[in-house]
Amino acid sequence: MVVGEITEERDLIVVGGGPGGYTAAIRAAQLGLQVTLVEETDLGGICLNRGCIPSKVWTHTGKKISEVPQMQEMGIGVNEPELDLDKLLTYKNKITEQLQKGVQSLCQGNKIEVLKGKATFTAEDRIGVEYGHQFDTYIFKHAIIATGSTAALPKEFPKARQRILLSHELFDLTEIPNHLLIYGNDYIAFEMASAYQSFGSKVTLIQTGELSLDQSIEKELKRTFKKKKIKIIQQDSLQSIEETDEGVTVKLTDHKGKEQTIEGSHLYTSGHQQPNVQSLGINRFGVDQTEDGHIIVDHTMKSSVPTIYAIGDVTEGPSLAVKAIKQGKVAAEAIAGENVEADLTFLPTIMHTNPPVASVGLTEQEAEENNLDYLVGQFNLNANGYAKVTGKTDGNIKVISDAKTEIILGIHMIGEGAIELSSTFVQLLEMAAKVEDIRFPLFAHPSTNESLLEAVEALSGQAIHNPPKKQPDKIKERSF
Repeated sequence: MVVGEITEERDLIVVGGGPGGYTAAIRAAQLGLQVTLVEETDLGGICLNRGCIPSKVWTHTGKKISEVPQMQEMGIGVNEPELDLDKLLTYKNKITEQLQKGVQSLCQGNKIEVLKGKATFTAEDRIGVEYGHQFDTYIFKHAIIATGSTAALPKEFPKARQRILLSHELFDLTEIPNHLLIYGNDYIAFEMASAYQSFGSKVTLIQTGELSLDQSIEKELKRTFKKKKIKIIQQDSLQSIEETDEGVTVKLTDHKGKEQTIEGSHLYTSGHQQPNVQSLGINRFGVDQTEDGHIIVDHTMKSSVPTIYAIGDVTEGPSLAVKAIKQGKVAAEAIAGENVEADLTFLPTIMHTNPPVASVGLTEQEAEENNLDYLVGQFNLNANGYAKVTGKTDGNIKVISDAKTEIILGIHMIGEGAIELSSTFVQLLEMAAKVEDIRFPLFAHPSTNESLLEAVEALSGQAIHNPPKKQPDKIKERSF
């Protein structure tokens, strides 16, 4: 029942308070716009409350556990770790609450009106917000849809479930699985395999497709997983999934055509991400969408309706916070009249596995498929002095360059420091950097960063800490 209805005017209404939505709202406020932000649940969205941040609490904890043997070797008196899951859950909740309050404070500081309610578009320039028994109507000059996506189970999965978990359920689990089956192919699937192995679970990863990584990086990732006794099964087709009170049974055919039955205590899957657009009412006035519901936008994030923009998971492309954040800034700036665009060409792929992975630009297989004349330089972290000090010697870095122009085409890394270096990788590719642009500057010593320099130097066989390649003896000319 509607108790009362009022109509107010706003410059900009942002629907959705996740990383893309609140970023767009703050950027628009910085540019002098009057902004109202509507969020149905909690500020920070799925990323902060149920996805990115909780998953990184898990991976960071797993990394700390894995560091104990190195600490013992260095003479630090540390006993074998025991994970207190109740304390970890408390820690996770503390971090998310602190970050939520931080977003609330930023909105207040930027004089952004925050409404907690459900938003529905009633016209191209009008939106209704329902909260409790109140329904208010707002006329807007522009609106940004940033409602994100929701994970849904694959259709083959049983609907009634307790031991089959999506991400937000995994991060609320009050027991460590004895044997965790992980079903998927995205970064969180690999991160959770890495984390739960460190927690003490037996882990089987059922890989449902190909990774979009350079093949040599993927090979090294799987080698490190094998060393940690994480079993990886490459699935060809799924036959069935059954859940009992004791566990979960998966029957499948692997990529070699062999039928397999895998049993575990729990099963985690990232599921399929579905854009949250069904209840917005945008179909009433012709906002163009793809067949699966994503809103079609241009380079400024404007939809087919000039007053409405869309960012993040409701648009096509990967469901990543970094994408939503960039798009949010671009949408706000475009609405404010600035000449901007969102270019996701060099969107980094990162995994907080142990060791971590970062990948930007062309892979070697892509360079090969496009018949490019290219060079490859590689450097193993085992030859890096600082990696030796820290005991983080697993991994390598790979650089691909154009053989003629020496422009860097791709940089791929697995190993400690990869996530932090990924921003450097992106900058180099955005600037169309050449080999000399990396070789000329000074790199701190000792540091993991030196591995990037050595990988670039390896393009021309000049890496100091790479062993010389074996070459056949030169045939001496004879004089008669």
